[in-house]
Amino acid sequence: MKIKLLVTILLFSLLVIEKVPAQSYKIKTIVIDPGHGGRKPGASGSFSKEKDISLKVALKLGALLHEEMPEIKIIFTRKTDIDVDLYRRAEIANEAKADLFISVHCNSMPPGNKHIKGVETLVAGSHRLKEQDAAIRENADIKLEKNYKSKYDGYDPGNPSSFILLSLLKNTFRDKSIKFAKLVQNSYVKRDERFSRGVKEQGVLVLQRCGMPAVLTEVGFISNTEEEKYINSQKGQNEIANSILEAIKTYKKNIEVK
Repeated sequence: MKIKLLVTILLFSLLVIEKVPAQSYKIKTIVIDPGHGGRKPGASGSFSKEKDISLKVALKLGALLHEEMPEIKIIFTRKTDIDVDLYRRAEIANEAKADLFISVHCNSMPPGNKHIKGVETLVAGSHRLKEQDAAIRENADIKLEKNYKSKYDGYDPGNPSSFILLSLLKNTFRDKSIKFAKLVQNSYVKRDERFSRGVKEQGVLVLQRCGMPAVLTEVGFISNTEEEKYINSQKGQNEIANSILEAIKTYKKNIEVK
């Protein structure tokens, strides 16, 4: 029942957007989502945790946006080390009628693959079996939430069959999400000379529930010694935040009709 209601709302939102004259569209509100937090640390490196890095990068990005694009309202899903449920992160964006949702995360690999590095940006979409591992990892936090099966309509992040549910919640703003994700990746490469792992469509729950263009950007591998140092450094975090900022500027310029 909840799934049918949500799908109806998303389809209605899309129809409304299509009826709004193009010249009236402006990006007014951006939600920045620092991944994990509180008792959900995310991935761990040799000396740092994903939740701390994502928060620092997100706050830097917010400060840059406030300074250089003051006309845009910036909303954070969290500004401190607190636990925010996945459904609530998307809910915050939906309630604010946000025009863009950006979730900041770090990537990780198990022992034996610690040489892997690079940046990648995820969008909601129909997933392939080989992509389920990353989606399951990002969705795993919901098991730490009370009554998670009722809140997420029976979704179990450890059960591949649950991805059928996600296909019903597919982001209706997929094309715009992909365009923005590509701009983020290009910015990382051109500005910071990072290794790009590309834009990927995956069944990440927080993106599936957002009623606006939404991306989850993995700013580096915390499991890689070199990148862990980089994403913890002031220089690295400043470069990452500035690269995302430039992608936002370009996206805004391209998508708005004067």
